[in-house]
Amino acid sequence: MDAIEALQLVNRLYLRLDGRRGFIDKTEDYYAGKQPLSFATEEWRKANAARYVGFSDNWCRPVVDAENERIRHTGIKLGDNTAASKAVWNSWLLNDMEAQSSQGFVTTLASSRSFVLVWGDSDDQPLDTWEHPSAVEVEYDWGNRRKRVAALKTWADDKHEFANLYTADDVWKFQRERVQSVVERDSQATQGRITVGGEGGWVAREVRGEVWPLPHPLGEVPIVEVPNRPVLAGDPISEIAGVMPMQDAINLMWAYLFVAADYASMDARVITGQEPPKIPILDDQGQKIGEKVVEMKDLQEKRFLWLTGENAKIDSFPAARLDQFTDVISQAVGHVASQTRTPPTQLVTIKGMSNVNGEGLKASEIGLVKKTLEFHTFATPAIREIHRLNALAKGDKALADEIRLASIVWANPEIRSEAQLADALLKKKQMGYPLEYLMELDGMDPLDIERVMDMRERELNDPQIAAAMRGLDDSSDSSGAVPAAAGDSGDDG
Repeated sequence: MDAIEALQLVNRLYLRLDGRRGFIDKTEDYYAGKQPLSFATEEWRKANAARYVGFSDNWCRPVVDAENERIRHTGIKLGDNTAASKAVWNSWLLNDMEAQSSQGFVTTLASSRSFVLVWGDSDDQPLDTWEHPSAVEVEYDWGNRRKRVAALKTWADDKHEFANLYTADDVWKFQRERVQSVVERDSQATQGRITVGGEGGWVAREVRGEVWPLPHPLGEVPIVEVPNRPVLAGDPISEIAGVMPMQDAINLMWAYLFVAADYASMDARVITGQEPPKIPILDDQGQKIGEKVVEMKDLQEKRFLWLTGENAKIDSFPAARLDQFTDVISQAVGHVASQTRTPPTQLVTIKGMSNVNGEGLKASEIGLVKKTLEFHTFATPAIREIHRLNALAKGDKALADEIRLASIVWANPEIRSEAQLADALLKKKQMGYPLEYLMELDGMDPLDIERVMDMRERELNDPQIAAAMRGLDDSSDSSGAVPAAAGDSGDDG
């Protein structure tokens, strides 16, 4: 690839990246609760919409958080090679990937994808950064979607926008003048966000002490996509893409309810058979020089309706029933729970959850557990590839090849009480399951498992602890009952 081809690829990938920024911004706004009022008629909007700017009854966030709270990568297993497994996991920990992955998975669930860049420092140690989907795009082989051909990473400061094009062998660095200006009072994260990309204008960015392009030794495109629910011949799917229209409907129902509470929660008076009241018009000396009819807007705000005609009388309408709005909102939240497989208890809805016992509540979480396991299926190849690139960054080709068949360990997405988990582990122990495997089921990471196994080994080899354990074993008979204390005949009297 020459410089012209690299520049053409940058422009093509940037256009693709810029094209999806609007969707990413929208999903993140909805996740954060920044939701514009939609579906209202133009007349209603003109009269009332300004009163509810900034209000939202945000159900998008719990849909994402309920799943993300159950997603946790806890280790990697390379067969019986525990030393290599520990070294690989240490690289993950040294890059703070536990925290980075939690942030990345939230973005993946909300915006359908995120990315991880693997690089190396001067000591040949891997440097991992989880990247935002509005800043990174990957070019795949047109005939094989599993093969990465190139990747583009962009970022900006207050004056310039930068772009790095990564291929298997080189890094092409470009920059250009930033199209949009920044607001100095905004946070650094907000100032660094590109909302207006533009086309072209890229020039080579030369860094002192580096050649251009910069070669790298990985032999792989060092950016990995972490998708959510990818489909064949299609893009990954956001967990809240289908929730957002229902979210708009819920917000509108709340706005209608507030208006009804304001205007119709008290009796409204009706006066028929009488002309509307008139206000006298006075001159500078306070003398009456005419009259004007009270504006209908003023009468409406005071809950008066005037109907002219003969035989004037006064009547009223009863206050409106607001529970009709809350019933619709509750039904909509129930739809959100069903569509996203989020337990109704997570969304504080009683739809379908009346008089349900503990087993029923447990069963209500099956959909969320299965959805999380499905995420594990899609994310496992990406996580494995990140570990493999980390090994390549360290220059360990043999370890990288071994990681291709590694098992990626995730925390159990099913939430159980300590008593339930202990009971299940005890029964598996009685069936003959080894202790190390039981600790994996208990959710312990590989480092803690190794530490506990070492502690157990020391206990078994310590004569005093061994004698104490034998004493405990001898204190019970074969049936497991503890003998009565000396002098205790066991009689009541």
